[in-house]
Amino acid sequence: MEVSNELLFFFSALGAFNGILMGLYFLFYAEPRHVSNYFLGALLLTLSIRIGKSVFFYFNDDLAGVYIHIGLIACALIGPALYFYLKSVIVPEENHQQKWKYHLAVLVPAILIVSYLFPWQDYRPLWQHYIIDIIYLEWLGYLIASSFLMAKVYRQFRQRQDKLNSVEIWLISVFVGNLIIYVVYNACAYTSYITGAVSFTFILYLLVLLIVFNKKKDVILFKLPAKYGDKKIEAKEVSILTKQLAAVMQEEKLYKNPNLKLPDVAQKLNILPHRLSQLINENLDKSFSLYINEYRVDEAKAQLLTNENYTLEAIGYECGFNSKSSFYSTFKKLAGTTPAKYKRQKVS
Repeated sequence: MEVSNELLFFFSALGAFNGILMGLYFLFYAEPRHVSNYFLGALLLTLSIRIGKSVFFYFNDDLAGVYIHIGLIACALIGPALYFYLKSVIVPEENHQQKWKYHLAVLVPAILIVSYLFPWQDYRPLWQHYIIDIIYLEWLGYLIASSFLMAKVYRQFRQRQDKLNSVEIWLISVFVGNLIIYVVYNACAYTSYITGAVSFTFILYLLVLLIVFNKKKDVILFKLPAKYGDKKIEAKEVSILTKQLAAVMQEEKLYKNPNLKLPDVAQKLNILPHRLSQLINENLDKSFSLYINEYRVDEAKAQLLTNENYTLEAIGYECGFNSKSSFYSTFKKLAGTTPAKYKRQKVS
């Protein structure tokens, strides 16, 4: 192997090796034990395995089929790992519906079945002409879905009219880095197969530098000290968003939906769920559930005095409570009395 090839091999392989180590770190050792760290670890691990396969295959095309097979399987998991990593950071954990379980429940069995029925070493033409194309289409699908998540981050940044915070910079870097690697791999027919590995190594080290330079800013990779990053919502924006939120709740009566989630309300306001959560928790000093239940109890108070033909239970359901017990307990907690006593006191 020539000196230039030796350097190229060393640089490419070193990136894959370090990526595997970082992936294992985030999967098993990074604090806190947060779902975002698991997905970041999975992303780094799958990318590194895929890149490692490329490196060794480029310099030794007699590589055993099982290693090529493993690398392609890892490629099928890159897209989901990226998408759900971004989602786990952008969407507050308490409102994250863990849809990743359903994705993996379909994807993992499909991968195992295809791997068992059509191993690479026995069905190489099938993989080269069909299965690899399907894997890259799946990766592209998750990249497109990830771009919609990043569009929310961009809209939030534009509305805030401020500099990007460290969390946003990190998310953009991770997304763009994955996009570059995808594009490079799809363009390798016009360049060189090894460019994907070189690109990954270069991007990985850039991300490491980003971590180092943001260490004092508490980037969420290692801990979550600031639930909402390092930016407060400006007083002017708080006033505007609070009025918009109240108007939406009063005019559309969203609280009557018993399955109402924070992302649903955030979508109405065209802001990130993360931003709405920050507004309610930090600026209104209450949880999202408490904020919604206050509207429900106020509505129940009004209906207790006007809807004579409704039972107490029916009024509870009409106001957005999903059970009789939750209506009674929440009403008593916020109103200081039971619905029946409240009605008697007001009528008498």
